[in-house]
Amino acid sequence: MSDAVGEFAAFIDATLPADHAERLDHYRHDDRLRADYQVAAFEAGWLVPEWEPELGGHGLSPLDALAVRIEGARRQTPRTLNVQGVGVVAPALRRFGTAEQRERLLVPVLRGEQWWALGMSEPGSGSDLASLRTTARRDGDVFVVSGQKIWTTQAHQSRWCTLYVRTDPDAPRHAGISCLILDLHAPGVDIRPIRRAAESVDAFCEVFLDDVRVPAANLLGPEGQGWRVATESLAHERDMIWINNWVDVERSLAPVLAGELAPDLAARAGRLLADAEALRFTGLRTVLRRTAGAPVPEFFVLKLLGSEAAQAAAQLALDVHGLTSPALFDDLVESLGATIYGGTSEIQRDLIGEKVLGLPRDR
Repeated sequence: MSDAVGEFAAFIDATLPADHAERLDHYRHDDRLRADYQVAAFEAGWLVPEWEPELGGHGLSPLDALAVRIEGARRQTPRTLNVQGVGVVAPALRRFGTAEQRERLLVPVLRGEQWWALGMSEPGSGSDLASLRTTARRDGDVFVVSGQKIWTTQAHQSRWCTLYVRTDPDAPRHAGISCLILDLHAPGVDIRPIRRAAESVDAFCEVFLDDVRVPAANLLGPEGQGWRVATESLAHERDMIWINNWVDVERSLAPVLAGELAPDLAARAGRLLADAEALRFTGLRTVLRRTAGAPVPEFFVLKLLGSEAAQAAAQLALDVHGLTSPALFDDLVESLGATIYGGTSEIQRDLIGEKVLGLPRDR
């Protein structure tokens, strides 16, 4: 165990309740604990451990930071209340934000003081960001934005949104997109929550934009470079997704493997054990290759394999034990979103075909 992992484990022991592991089903819904843990982790440098100390990190190497994240996932540390804020928005602000944007917005999102939404998906587009139709027309020192977003997680609870818009309708699909920092309290923004299937599912919203005026100073990254902003910031989120998926598979399988299984259930469990190991080794290989500056084609496989394995493991646990525990049903319902958030499985298969296998696009 590296010194960093040992220090982080000691931080967890000192910060979380002594019965956290035993009463996980209770604490996972304790919003006060989750908020307090995020602040404590930020102040101690464990929220973004690879970042420089002045931004709340420890300056760890990618491998040490990975080890810390795996330890956190195994210990099931409280998930941040506004996951996309830390996982996607903060890396985008750090990488593409102006000095003024970073000074004003970065620490509040890391501490969980200001929540953020991601304005990506649109009706008829889903995870295909390049097909977005929301427009932003330049009018002096503002952009005038019109369009609609959907499946916008926590928009009704958030103050800000990284809004992806088409600023150049004549440019190629990927080249005419820009990212704007949208104040969700601005005139012309209409947010409508979508009914949820269960309390364990994050809150989604529709967001309607009717001639919303966004200051040009709120452009995140260069104009026309929104595709780059999105792909680079989502890469940070997907590192955590595969780790959490791997741990979720192992956690779902633990009670399944504790007893005797019928042959068909044993076969399903065996395949999932193999998937979990494949996910772990593939994830480790991507970090090593990225650290060495080498191409990382495996990256595109991780999200697909991990989300589908986590979903299958939750279903198997419920099939084996039935509704003996409400937590098993909650786990299954929560896992249903795994093949949607961070890019749907259909889009992941398109990316694998295009980026890994070199297959031609059909459009």
